[in-house]
Amino acid sequence: MKRLLFGVTVSSAIAWSSVTIAGFCGFYVGKADTKLFNRASQVVLVRDGDRTVMTMASDFQGDLKEFAIVIPVPTFLKREQIHVGEKPLVDHLDAYSAPRLVEYFDEDPCTPRLAYPVAMAAPSPALAAQRDALSRAKALGVTIEAQYTVGEYDILILSAQESSGLETWLRQNGYRIPDGAAAVIGSYLKQHMRFFVAKVNLAEQAKLGYTYLRPLQVAYESPKFMLPIRLGMVNANGPQDLFVFALTRTGRVETTNYRTVKLPSDVELPEYLQRPGEFSSFYKAMFTRQVDKEDRSAVFTEYAWDMRWCDPCAADPLSSDELRRLGVFWTDGDPRGGANVFLTRLHVRYDAAHFPEDLVFQETGDRGNFQGRYVLRHAFTGPASCSAATEYRRSLVERHAREGQQLASLTGWNLADIRKKMGPESASGPEPNWWERLWK
Repeated sequence: MKRLLFGVTVSSAIAWSSVTIAGFCGFYVGKADTKLFNRASQVVLVRDGDRTVMTMASDFQGDLKEFAIVIPVPTFLKREQIHVGEKPLVDHLDAYSAPRLVEYFDEDPCTPRLAYPVAMAAPSPALAAQRDALSRAKALGVTIEAQYTVGEYDILILSAQESSGLETWLRQNGYRIPDGAAAVIGSYLKQHMRFFVAKVNLAEQAKLGYTYLRPLQVAYESPKFMLPIRLGMVNANGPQDLFVFALTRTGRVETTNYRTVKLPSDVELPEYLQRPGEFSSFYKAMFTRQVDKEDRSAVFTEYAWDMRWCDPCAADPLSSDELRRLGVFWTDGDPRGGANVFLTRLHVRYDAAHFPEDLVFQETGDRGNFQGRYVLRHAFTGPASCSAATEYRRSLVERHAREGQQLASLTGWNLADIRKKMGPESASGPEPNWWERLWK
């Protein structure tokens, strides 16, 4: 029996700111990529007009002969519209757009400089057996519209008259159907959608030399700009994380049937988050708290940026060739790489109770840059004896207190525990001499 993984989420179960900072400068010191989250799926959507290229990266773990996936698709797919992609391309896109930790170093307060504004920046079956399979499918109201072997995947394009017939056909062909799937399948059939069914051809995989699942890519034309997630929840064991990387010509992508919310960003936080593992713990706790604050029914923007540049870069920008291999078809021959490509990174944690509908997207004309960005500011520790230095040292006490409070607010962590980790920097500091306040 194949363990059937439904939908694009093929996992194991199938303007907040304490201080305005000029620009997005700083030194990149850490990132929060998709590896932080369990049961996390990645989908790249390249969209221009009605044309879509979808790349689906699976985090399936287990015996590959147990892997199978069913994806509703809005149109018939020819063999040439299906491709096996490269996981390193998705990983590069993930690293490039990941929320990041950056650091600043305070200057000597006795030698201030002028501030300038910075822009925000398998082999085919025998003919007789094939005819027999088609006949059995037809009797159930299921039409096998096409079957292909693409790389290491055997792929079927199915349509059906009724969900019960398709469910029966899948069971008869060795696919394990979870309870509750029939109703969801039926809703897709009412929309005249087809089903893309893929499983691993182990012989072809061995011949190609791969030991892991490469991403599947499909290219199609349809006015529907959506991502089917409901089948992925039928047999899911708890909430799942989904990362959508949308590449367009026009600007930021958002959902139309759920709220799209920007994560808190540009927040100054305690320096100890630079220690190994601390930023990861912070980001997971912060994201979970934001999900709860939005009643578990929002889609979060983690990154939205023109791909010609980044500030600071969490990874090198993708080259023109890498973008083309992800499906960005309008940059062919353009040596400028990300010219006229806008990237939106969306992160959603979903379950059936809070996301009863598939994700529906729209492109916007908004090309404003945004990134999940968290700031460490290191105090100046050199000798300084001017009057500005006295005021600077006093302000550090307030700043460190504010950083701890902001961390507690974002994560729900206990403020006393945060202050212990902050150490001396969180202390109130000595009382200033009486004359230091005399003429303030």
